[in-house]
Amino acid sequence: MAQFDLPLTELQDYRSKLEQPPDFEEFWTRTLAGADSFPLAPQFSPYDAALPNVAAYDVRFSGFGGDAVHAWLLVPRAAAGPVPCVVQYLGYGSGRGYPHDHTLWAAAGWAVLVMDTRGVSGVNGSPGSTADPHGTSGPQVPGFVTRGIHDPEQYYYRRVFTDAVRAVRAAAAAPGVDPDRIVVAGGSQGGAIAQAAAALHTVVTPPPGAPVPLAALIDVPFLTHVRRAVEITDAEPYQELVRYLSTRRHDAERVFRTLGYFDGLQMAPFGQVPALYSVALRDPVCPPSTVFAAYHAWPGPKRITVWPFNQHEGGGSEQRGEQLRWLRDLLHDVSRS
Repeated sequence: MAQFDLPLTELQDYRSKLEQPPDFEEFWTRTLAGADSFPLAPQFSPYDAALPNVAAYDVRFSGFGGDAVHAWLLVPRAAAGPVPCVVQYLGYGSGRGYPHDHTLWAAAGWAVLVMDTRGVSGVNGSPGSTADPHGTSGPQVPGFVTRGIHDPEQYYYRRVFTDAVRAVRAAAAAPGVDPDRIVVAGGSQGGAIAQAAAALHTVVTPPPGAPVPLAALIDVPFLTHVRRAVEITDAEPYQELVRYLSTRRHDAERVFRTLGYFDGLQMAPFGQVPALYSVALRDPVCPPSTVFAAYHAWPGPKRITVWPFNQHEGGGSEQRGEQLRWLRDLLHDVSRS
C-alpha cells in the first residue's frame, strides 16, 4: 500500500485538539475504585509448558467487576533474584494462546505476564480463556468496537482497560518478579491497552503500595484519535464504527462522546513514564497521523521508531530488537540513579 496519510515532515509536527469529557478523571477514578472493591486474589498455578529454561504459570486474577481474568506468566529459571516483568497486552481478536508463544522476554532474562483479553475466542489461532459476562443493552455490529458504545458505563473497553490496570498489580505479586520494574507493552489493540494502562496510573492515584509501570512499549496503537481514523481509513476494525453509524446516522456524537473516555489521544496527556512508540507510514489499520497525535500528546520521556515502508506489522521482529535495547538502556540508567 502506498503512503496515504500526511508526509513525514508534517507528521513530525502533527497535533490534534484534545476533547476529554469533563468528567474523564472522575469516570476513571470511580471505575478503578469499583474494581478495587474486589480482592485481586492472584493465583499462580505451575504449568507444564515443556520449556526447560522457563518456569510457566497459569494465572488468574480479579479484573473488572471481580471477573476472573486469565494470563500466562513466564519467568526464566536461571534468574538469581527478582527480575523485571513485561505485562503484555494482545492484538484485536487474539487470546493468550500458549506459553511457548511468548518466550522472547524470558530469553532476555525478563518475566512476562500475558493478559488474556476478555471475550475473545481467538479465531486467528491464539485461543482465549477469559469470559466477558457483562451483557450490554443497545445495538452493535459484530466485533468489539461497538459493544456497549451507547454508554461509557457499558462500553467493552471500560472492562478491558480496567483488567489491564489490575494485570500490573497481578504481575507485581508474581513469583520471581521485581514489583518496581514492570513495563506495559502491546501492539495495535495491545498498544491501545498499554497506552491506557500507563496513563491510568496517573489519571487515578493508585492505592498505597500499589505498583506503577516503569515504562511503556506502544506499537501502532489502535483506538487512538478515532475520529480521524474513521475519516481516512477503510480498514477493520475501524470499519465496525462506520457500519454502525451507516444505519444509526444520528448517533455519531453519542458514539464519539463514549469514545472520548477511551481514545488513546485523550489518554496520552496523562502519560508520565518513559514510552517507546512505533509507527508505520503505510499502515491502513492505524493511520500514522493517529499515532503521532498521541505520541506528541505524551508528556513523559519518549521516542518513536518510524517504519516508512511497512504496514500494520510495523517493525515486526526488528521493533522487538529496538525494544530490547531501549529497555536494557533504560534499566541501566535507572540502576545508576
